[in-house]
Amino acid sequence: MSVEFQISNQYLRSNRKKGFVSFISGVSMIGLILAVMSLITVMSVMNGFHEELTNRVLNTISHSYITGSDDTIESWDDIQIKINSNDRVIASSPYVEDFALMTSKSASQGVSVRGIIIDQESSTSVLLDDIKYGSLSLEENQSSAIIGVGLATLMGTGVGDEITLIAPARNALGILVPQSQSFVITGIFNAGLNDYNNGLAFIHLFDAQDLFTLGNKVSGIRLKVDDLFKANQITNEVVGSLGDGYYGVDWMQQQKHFIRALNLEKQMIAIILSLIIAVAAFNIVSMMVMVVTDKKSDIAILRTLGMTPKRIVKIFYYQGISIGLIGISIGTILGLLLAVNIESVISGIESIIGFQFFPKDVFYINRFPSKIMPSDVISIVIGSFVLVIIAAIYPAKRAGRINISEVLRHE
Repeated sequence: MSVEFQISNQYLRSNRKKGFVSFISGVSMIGLILAVMSLITVMSVMNGFHEELTNRVLNTISHSYITGSDDTIESWDDIQIKINSNDRVIASSPYVEDFALMTSKSASQGVSVRGIIIDQESSTSVLLDDIKYGSLSLEENQSSAIIGVGLATLMGTGVGDEITLIAPARNALGILVPQSQSFVITGIFNAGLNDYNNGLAFIHLFDAQDLFTLGNKVSGIRLKVDDLFKANQITNEVVGSLGDGYYGVDWMQQQKHFIRALNLEKQMIAIILSLIIAVAAFNIVSMMVMVVTDKKSDIAILRTLGMTPKRIVKIFYYQGISIGLIGISIGTILGLLLAVNIESVISGIESIIGFQFFPKDVFYINRFPSKIMPSDVISIVIGSFVLVIIAAIYPAKRAGRINISEVLRHE
């Protein structure tokens, strides 16, 4: 251990005995601790929200879908057989999807209507996994419907009530005319996302073909593949095997704006909190300047004993870095502990103040999920340490430039 490092440690311990200098040192270190702790906790919570929200969205959509150049597929049953022949396709389901006006005795609402075959749809989507009321039943030629829990509330309807779907259709002359069909609600689902709960209705595939006058056509075929992150590659392989006139869209293309928004949000929060760490790190500058001023006489004595300015610089440089390392280490440990226990901490705060931060009836996610990413923690620690190194340079160099003759004259 070098003499410079030993002296810097001695100064670090002696500062505790000096009131104002000790107070400023403590404030600087606490600021750095809180900044690092906050950034690690917030980034972990953001990762948790990102993962939770992505999973919820991905669970409600298929890995990909294939449709024709005119956004319909004719002779879809033959196409589906070809799709299922690909070893990497786990399941597929045909669907018809379009917009219609839903009316009941008390309300009317524009909705998205999806025609499906229950057994096949359940293998590619989890939208209908949670049936709150009624049953998961859409039989052919029975004019039954399953609607979202929010839509049921908006329409003032329940299981067994009748609704009417009105959709535009072309007659034999090619003129658009409204076509209506009545359905009985057999089930009410909760998808966990308001967009689906408030605006989606399921009917049988054949009923949807009749409602939208599609004949034997479907809007497309949904796919579930064996590797979510290779959905684009697998979909392109399947499309290539079908010949011309078809195209596929994977989940990343469907949700590209959503994924981009999540990543941008995380980056902006990281930048803002990094500025807080920068401020905390540069508080060390003012603290170290005060320490250098307080130790002027000691510096003069060391210089008269033969210590060079370069070695004086090292003493105070080591001291600044030591303070930074202590602050970063404590902040990292506290940040990790808080990130791991954030849900318990928030639950405790909510029970004390009697207020829920994320009410279940308002927010998609009503808890604080947390996911610690080692890469985030390493980046925060390295970034903070670099800022501390930069912050320690100026006061250390200032210590090396002190005029010892002037200091001794005033002693």
